[in-house]
Amino acid sequence: MNDFRYSRWDGTQQVFEPSEEDVMEEIADDLMGHGDLMRSLRSLFQRGMQDPSGNRMQGLRDMLQRLRERRQEQLGRYNLDSVLDDIKERLSSIAETERQGIDRRLEEARQQQAQSPADEAAQREQLMRMLEERATRNRERLDNLPESPAGAIRELNDYDFMDPEAQRQFQELMDLLKQRVLENTFQDMRQQLQNMTPGDMAAMRQMLRDLNQMLQDRMSGQEPDFQGFMDRYGNMFGDDPPQDLDELMEQLQSRMGQAQSLMNSMSSEMRQELQELMEEALDAETMSEMAHLASAMNRMYPPDEMANRYPFLGEDSLTYDEAMELMGQLQDMDELESRIQEATRRGNLENLDLDEVQELLGDDARRDLEQLQRIARMLEEAGYVTQKGNRLELTPKGIRRIGQKAMKDIFAQIKRDRAGQHQMHMRGAGGERYGDTKQYEFGDPFDLHLERTIRNALLNRGGGTPVKIAPVDFEIHVPEHSAQASTVLLLDQSRSMGMHGSFAAAKKVAMALSTLIRTQFPRDRLYIVGFSDYAVEITEDELTQVTWNDWQSGTNMHHALMLSRKLLAKDKGGTRQILMVTDGEPTCHLEGDYSYFSYPPSYQTIRETLKEVRRCTQEGITINTFMLESSAYLVDFVDRMMRINRGRAFYSGPGSLGQYVLVDYMSNRRRRIA
Repeated sequence: MNDFRYSRWDGTQQVFEPSEEDVMEEIADDLMGHGDLMRSLRSLFQRGMQDPSGNRMQGLRDMLQRLRERRQEQLGRYNLDSVLDDIKERLSSIAETERQGIDRRLEEARQQQAQSPADEAAQREQLMRMLEERATRNRERLDNLPESPAGAIRELNDYDFMDPEAQRQFQELMDLLKQRVLENTFQDMRQQLQNMTPGDMAAMRQMLRDLNQMLQDRMSGQEPDFQGFMDRYGNMFGDDPPQDLDELMEQLQSRMGQAQSLMNSMSSEMRQELQELMEEALDAETMSEMAHLASAMNRMYPPDEMANRYPFLGEDSLTYDEAMELMGQLQDMDELESRIQEATRRGNLENLDLDEVQELLGDDARRDLEQLQRIARMLEEAGYVTQKGNRLELTPKGIRRIGQKAMKDIFAQIKRDRAGQHQMHMRGAGGERYGDTKQYEFGDPFDLHLERTIRNALLNRGGGTPVKIAPVDFEIHVPEHSAQASTVLLLDQSRSMGMHGSFAAAKKVAMALSTLIRTQFPRDRLYIVGFSDYAVEITEDELTQVTWNDWQSGTNMHHALMLSRKLLAKDKGGTRQILMVTDGEPTCHLEGDYSYFSYPPSYQTIRETLKEVRRCTQEGITINTFMLESSAYLVDFVDRMMRINRGRAFYSGPGSLGQYVLVDYMSNRRRRIA
């Protein structure tokens, strides 16, 4: 049984750091399937990577999932209707302090009455009676305070406190409520809002009027005097005041959005209660200016863009300040989720802030995002991709790497007893020199290796000049036959190839063949031709970007064979062959410069295509066909084609196509020369 121990990452553990080669391997299949480097990188960013040891670099989808889980964890933990509990507790404490103060005042008055001289007894008794009547009225009002905090505050605003401490606590509560109402709009103003005097409130009202005027000017197309506004009120905006009106509006939008989210997320009863409580906190004039500000912000920023409603389902209580802080966190999560989704769609990770990701998702998420952001730069520095405008494109080195991956994948499936390299060991009268020599024999071509011949003469007869050479000294070059083949690979690009998932396998074969020939058989020639309604030659540089044509459904074998014959006419020696990969019978043929389409295939299309097969046969070109479907139309046509050309036909699924094509290429090439 295996034991695993988990601990917080402290910088000493092994971290998954993919190399450039790892990344190219990861995107190879997607790139061969769709031909779009940006799409392949975007797909990699979405899913992340994993190495053979199981170390994983998370992708954007993983980050989205973690973000949503953390948000749901918060929503499932708290009960938002508890935000007024601290207000209720303060009100209860104020009432209890006042009751105790009333009792204390009455007790002190009785003691003073008992100690007063006889001539003051009547006056003291009258004062005591008045005090008791006041105490009775106050107790009744305290006992009948409304249950709602707003109603209780409304009653206490007109209440004649008998206890100074209770009165101080109530004023402190009112100051707190004023602070909260204003903080709902202006952040970083806590210091300025504490212990506000009536004069300070007047200055605050004037600031609101001037701010409303600036917003009105902006909406009417005028340029507001923001600098003059900040000269007058800059001290109200903390240590980091906004630098322009747009920045101020962003701050207003964010803070008001948090407050509105808090209101929207409450039950209707609690929302009404909080609204009434806020209205009790400020005077009517200040509330009017706040309402004008909220109206202007709603016109400039639609309400649905400012605040979301969050469905809280938990039981843990929150204070108002904690709830506002939580609203800020949830809105940050919403904004980060939106940016991650945008990065997922576009593949651009530069707009994701590492610090924000770390704050909301942790150190490991930041580390993974850094890796993802580094990938494109890493590939560019390694020479696999290059920047062209706003896009990344594969370099020749990158194309070769993709081809090597395709060849490795295909050869990994071929059994060891299948045909492999096609090296030649026959020696003859012509061909390339590979450094081997032999003693001359009668009938050999007299291709003398001069250095070794003179050396043999010196060894056999000693030094001296002139050197005496005899036939026994002759040593000649050993020529080897060069195996040369010219091949056209025809790739069906019709719509059905993509819809049935066959084109990616066919394209992988093309890249593997290209890499095989370039690296192991450099004298061979490979042409690649794609065909649907028309046929067109595909260069090696274009191959990675080629895909199937979802707007063209025709299969023009007539034009494809015609173009193949024209390409192979350049190469007169060696094997000449066509390898055609298709999933359907011919449905198009050329009439002049235009393609004629018919499905089911017309008699004329079949006739013109078979005519081109005969021309290929007359020029010594072998046609081998790899069928990815076994429909009656296709099997019948290929049977007729094979009777004319004497080539071969294979039926293969996309998964085994590469084995058939590469083995046939090497086997046919070897057999023709041997």
